[in-house]
Amino acid sequence: MRFNLHLKKKFQRFCLLLICLVVLIFQSDIPNLKALPMNNYQSEMVIEELRLKVPADVKSAWLNAEKEIWEPWLSSQDGFLGRQLFWDKEKEEALILVNWKSKKLWKSIPMSEVNLIQQKFEDNVKAALNVGENPFELIYEGELDKQR
Repeated sequence: MRFNLHLKKKFQRFCLLLICLVVLIFQSDIPNLKALPMNNYQSEMVIEELRLKVPADVKSAWLNAEKEIWEPWLSSQDGFLGRQLFWDKEKEEALILVNWKSKKLWKSIPMSEVNLIQQKFEDNVKAALNVGENPFELIYEGELDKQR
């Protein structure tokens, strides 16, 4: 009888340890459950985010080139929903938000085509300002997913 009681206590401790271990394992996995891979959102609206260094003295050349080069090209792209341009006077930085119907449509645009339009943009700016280099440094590029 004493042996059975000792065995029962060991079994209870084992079960308690097993339960604690299972809880601990599942607790550490919770952040991973909430952080779903971005590929799951291929068909949902996405916002392209670009930040550029735009000095005050060349801001008008930037706006003009955006209007003449990027705006018409973007308007012709499947999935393009619109864009917004912002300029921070203190930082002399521009923020460009481009709305796309889906990440899949946005990413289906060949990089060679994007690079060609970027070169036209830079040529436009260099000619307007009579400079040899594009004065607008890309600071950041990323994407934002619309939250439900």
